[in-house]
Amino acid sequence: MRVLGIETSCDETAAAVVERDSTGRGRILADVVLSQIAEHAAFGGVVPEIAARAHLEALDRVIAAALHESGLALSDMDCISATAGPGLIGGLIVGTMTGKALAYACGKPFLAINHLEAHALTPRLTEGLSFPYLLLLVSGGHTQIVLVRGVGRYERWGTTIDDALGEAFDKTAKLLGLPYPGGPAVERAAADGNPGRFVFPRPLKGESRLDFSFSGLKTAVRQAANELAPLTDADVADICASFQAAVADTLADRVARALNRFREQFAAKATPALVVAGGVAANTTLRARLDALCHASGFRLVAPPPRLCTDNAAMVGWAAAERFARGERDALDVAPRSRWPLDEAAAPLIGSGRRGAKA
Repeated sequence: MRVLGIETSCDETAAAVVERDSTGRGRILADVVLSQIAEHAAFGGVVPEIAARAHLEALDRVIAAALHESGLALSDMDCISATAGPGLIGGLIVGTMTGKALAYACGKPFLAINHLEAHALTPRLTEGLSFPYLLLLVSGGHTQIVLVRGVGRYERWGTTIDDALGEAFDKTAKLLGLPYPGGPAVERAAADGNPGRFVFPRPLKGESRLDFSFSGLKTAVRQAANELAPLTDADVADICASFQAAVADTLADRVARALNRFREQFAAKATPALVVAGGVAANTTLRARLDALCHASGFRLVAPPPRLCTDNAAMVGWAAAERFARGERDALDVAPRSRWPLDEAAAPLIGSGRRGAKA
């Protein structure tokens, strides 16, 4: 089975071709990602209108490049797929309309993919991981702990009650005058800093609930920066290191409680797995902290390669392959959704409205 995946949910224009054999093993035949960092750098963040126009201008060429890299033609695909949410609605419209148009023109089935599900299923592509497993999803828009029971079967155990972790990284970087994208810039600066200089809060640490909160931490960073202004390079490095240390402590506390809950619920699973996915999962310091925690708890930490942690179309194509193998298809009138929770049965904690629950 060969699937074309399309990803345009934020500021990466991507297309990929993935293959799934009869045993369920996956292989990436092509993976093309065109970054829009240069277009948004001057604004310190993603501008939705600019992102949508950039997707529109580049997507056809990106798809052609992916097909060329795979050595296959569009007619060789068994299915066409595209991210239909959650994300920036302008970009989602570009990707889903392109995917549906290609599917209609070629007479191929179409699948609209949840971007969060694509992250959740990536370790089945890279590691052949079996269900169930625990997912820590940390990205610019989402911070969640999710029990992954199977394809389409997700149970949210915890989520952020305010800011997502990736958002907190980006806003901290912007506050300190670091370049966009903020997450990698904060990590680079933190490498030269003293993590013990500032004692920032560890929100919700010690509470039995598995939710997250990062707005108070972000406020503490701003207050420290304002008190020291003008900031030296050493000040910036120390703030970044202290911020990152607070994040690591918070994640470790929340995740440790989730690992215990998983153990209680699935005691028979010999070597349970924690999957960490999303753009923030590329942070090496956070990965190392989670790896140590998993090792001490008897869990296996599964972190996809950094390229597959950030937005890409290979994960979209793989999620479609998993669903296509189950006989699923989507009608061509399926609409993109700027909000699309992974666990739609969970009560919304933030951002509920006519567009649906954010998390």
